[in-house]
Amino acid sequence: MRRQVKHLSVRVALGALCALSAQAGSQNYGPVRASESLSQIAYSLRPEQTRLCTYQTIAALYRANPGAFAGSPEHIKPGSVLRVPTAQEILAIPAAEAYAVYSGGAATPRAVAEKPAVPAAAPMPAAAPAHAAPVQSVAMAQPAGVSWADKMTETLHGLPETAPDEPPPDLRRISGETPRTVPEDTQPLPDPNRVSRLAPVAAPEAWKEWEKAPIPDRWRLLNTLGLVPQHWYDPYNQNTYKGDKPIRNGDEFINLNVTADATYEYRRLPTPVGGQGTNTPGQNDIFGGPRQTLFNGNLILAAVYYKGDTTFKPPEYELHLTPVLNYNYTTAEEAGVLNVDPGKGRYRSDQFIGLQEAFVDYHIRNVSDRYDFDSVRFGIQPFSTDFRGFLFQDNQLALRFFGNRDNNRWQYNLAWIRRLEKNTNSGLNDVTVQPRQDDIFVANVYRQDWPVLAFTSQLTVVHNRNRENGSQFYDDNGFLQRPAILGTESPRKYHVTYVGYNGDGHFGRLNLTMSTYLEAGNQDRGVFNDNTKRIRGLFAAGEASYDIDWLRLRLSGVYASGDHNPYNGTAGGFDAIFENPLIAGSDTSFWIRQAIPLIGGGGVALSQRNGLLADLRSSKDFGQSNFENPGIILVGLGADADLLPQLRLSGNFNHLWFDSSQVLQFARNQGGISNNIGWDLSTAVIYRPFFTQNIIFRLSGAMLIPGEGYRQLFPDQYDYSVLGNLLLTY
Repeated sequence: MRRQVKHLSVRVALGALCALSAQAGSQNYGPVRASESLSQIAYSLRPEQTRLCTYQTIAALYRANPGAFAGSPEHIKPGSVLRVPTAQEILAIPAAEAYAVYSGGAATPRAVAEKPAVPAAAPMPAAAPAHAAPVQSVAMAQPAGVSWADKMTETLHGLPETAPDEPPPDLRRISGETPRTVPEDTQPLPDPNRVSRLAPVAAPEAWKEWEKAPIPDRWRLLNTLGLVPQHWYDPYNQNTYKGDKPIRNGDEFINLNVTADATYEYRRLPTPVGGQGTNTPGQNDIFGGPRQTLFNGNLILAAVYYKGDTTFKPPEYELHLTPVLNYNYTTAEEAGVLNVDPGKGRYRSDQFIGLQEAFVDYHIRNVSDRYDFDSVRFGIQPFSTDFRGFLFQDNQLALRFFGNRDNNRWQYNLAWIRRLEKNTNSGLNDVTVQPRQDDIFVANVYRQDWPVLAFTSQLTVVHNRNRENGSQFYDDNGFLQRPAILGTESPRKYHVTYVGYNGDGHFGRLNLTMSTYLEAGNQDRGVFNDNTKRIRGLFAAGEASYDIDWLRLRLSGVYASGDHNPYNGTAGGFDAIFENPLIAGSDTSFWIRQAIPLIGGGGVALSQRNGLLADLRSSKDFGQSNFENPGIILVGLGADADLLPQLRLSGNFNHLWFDSSQVLQFARNQGGISNNIGWDLSTAVIYRPFFTQNIIFRLSGAMLIPGEGYRQLFPDQYDYSVLGNLLLTY
């Protein structure tokens, strides 16, 4: 044992002496950059322009700088300063050892003994071995009770003094494979990965788990690397102007939308003659030519500016602005229909700019770690009191508090709404005139997954306070709108409260939407007399549908109570505030789409445009609610067939009745009017050529086959409409 220790001491002393002598003629390289690899460094420092010399340089650098590597030649530490061996030391390394270091990260024991070790720049505990890694491996695996020095000496004594020369292994061969030609050594760059010729990537420093790397803008990293292109006109890829990336401060976004909505409509419906006469001489009738056409185009410009990380939580604030540019052109067969002045002719064109959204939304607080929240919103904003727009759905000036609880299972709204006047021919908000004396107060609560999963229930209370009992109001075409030309034609005011339950969702495969309202209040005078009246009305609607593969079958039903006696103390007709119903085909239906005038009974409409109720109002946009009306009953069947992913065909078969025709009999001074309105048949084709909502074309047609009650009110003819609509959205 003493002899072995003595022998090891001599070896260490000789190694240190060699290191001092070699260091005198050597040079340094460094510090090493993180992007550099040992192969690249060896290629630049090799004394001869051959592949073998490159491998020898790799082995020499690895042996001379054991502290600069984290376990293997592939893991060189950035920042290290390497001692560069002399040319003689590099060329003295056997080929077998050089190839072994290059391919496996360490020399074999035979290669270690073949040549003396290249001394390191600083004394090491054991300088004789060619590499630290094999010695460490032996030391880690030694049995207990055996010292490191004893094991090192035993390993060195077990090696032969010389090793036979061996040709370098063919690293391009696989066991059992036919030999392939190895490129000549004149090739300038070695093949670090043998076949792919890719230089190895520098491994991370072993003693660091992670390190921060500054990124100027993480949102635009993919654009900087050229991986994702961006164009302001392209909404299908990342676009700053579509809210995909912040426009300011890393958390402020803007979303711009442009929509062009063009509609052409040809219709035939009952039309009164003008007050001064008809354009068809020789006739003595209150009904004029029924044909009308309409072109209506809207250019909707919407901008939303908001702040916050909206991936998981509501934004801190939002600013919405949506102006709408409108152009409309209408023709009729009778003068005095489009304007009270018959001199204006049978054609009318108009343009208008309305403001449909202008509000600020402020996020007050989060109330849970699931981002349940409370927010407030003020300005011109969209609001609907129920799922299908039966009572109120419009964009109006409002102050609204809203939020949710219990991971969004509960939602609530508290709102005050002041109605704005509308432009006569476009139907857009007109902010240049005083708002109406018509206030709406709303409180509702939603509960998701009740009474079953996937069904949402809502309880709502809505109060409408109308105080428009002052001066008269005429629209831009010169027609009187308030008070309505019906009955006593007296201004009136009313207070009415609606209490409702609404539900939307599905029970298994059965889709169901339902809505019910109880109406109660009072008005200072009636429509047909000046007595104070109580208001009591009822409304119920539902639509069930069932999906069979590509086909959806629908069953619809609506009931709105009518007033059975317009001269008693109770107004029993149900009327909405501002309806936009989505049921029984919606605006595809002739009855819902068209405003049918009550000719000979006053300057009111039997039904309103985009309305379901037979409420005898002057108009939906300007008129007051009328609770002395005939009511409506609807039963309908419908189907939606997705013939292609981009093509849908819809059909609707609805039958309509008045709930009570007593009001019509008093208004027309005509007895025995039947409740049967007739059949409303409609169909529509919807085509989306790109499978998205960016381009939508719709063509629809509807016909009203009159029942007995409709024929008693109007000429015995089939009324119909054809509508084409093109919607382009950016």
